[in-house]
Amino acid sequence: MGPRIISGLTGLAIVLPILYKGGWLVGALIAFVVAVAMDEWAIMMTRDDPSTRLRSRVFLIPAGLLLHLAVLNGPEPTRVAAVGVAVMAGLLVPMFLERDVRRAGTQALRSVVGLVYAPLLMAPLVPLRGRDDGIYMILYLLAATWLGDTGAFFAGRAFGKTKLFERISPKKTVEGAIGGLLLSAVGGFAFAKVGHLPFGVVECILLTMALDVAGIVGDLAESLIKRAWDVKDSGWIMPGHGGILDRVDSLMFTAPILWLWLQVRTS
Repeated sequence: MGPRIISGLTGLAIVLPILYKGGWLVGALIAFVVAVAMDEWAIMMTRDDPSTRLRSRVFLIPAGLLLHLAVLNGPEPTRVAAVGVAVMAGLLVPMFLERDVRRAGTQALRSVVGLVYAPLLMAPLVPLRGRDDGIYMILYLLAATWLGDTGAFFAGRAFGKTKLFERISPKKTVEGAIGGLLLSAVGGFAFAKVGHLPFGVVECILLTMALDVAGIVGDLAESLIKRAWDVKDSGWIMPGHGGILDRVDSLMFTAPILWLWLQVRTS
């Protein structure tokens, strides 16, 4: 059994019981993911100057966690202020840590993007699980995200000829994306029938397809970041899979879409 399969099964054995149990364990799990993601971000953004790596980690990991927790637990004004403070900190701190002005500007922009990337995009997972139907909603989200990837993979291998965004992700094809959408439509129909979800059939089909598109965008965004920094994987925490950011890139874009839709339909 290869390292990829072993690490994947190990990850599922840890994550699924926590998601089933719910409560503070889910919050702790997501906070851990955010912390590791911030560490991976700090390492990638300092790849061209490892001497600044420790300082970047010391700043980004606690700052990202504080922003994540403030957005989840604070009242509305506090959440807005927390994002503003994070952006200001991301811009100002590199000014004091970097001696070169141009590099300080570059690192400031990288820090700001990092602070709003995983800490904010992972946050909706906690209130999603906190709903009365949270376990079904989380399983639906994971399955919908996985379906799109699976459909795109097999359709791309069988029929893929037209590149989707070759300069960003050379292996992705238009045919693969269409295959992912079609499998998502089938999955949406099945979810509506047996998924214990508050969606009608048509709504669930369209929503699942929208989540597939969001997952593709998330995957492309992560590929763009890694290509810009000339790295193959964001980290090493999951042998055969890469880093945390490599595993949750699609999920970080599908979770906010699902949460936003739930807010819209109940408003």
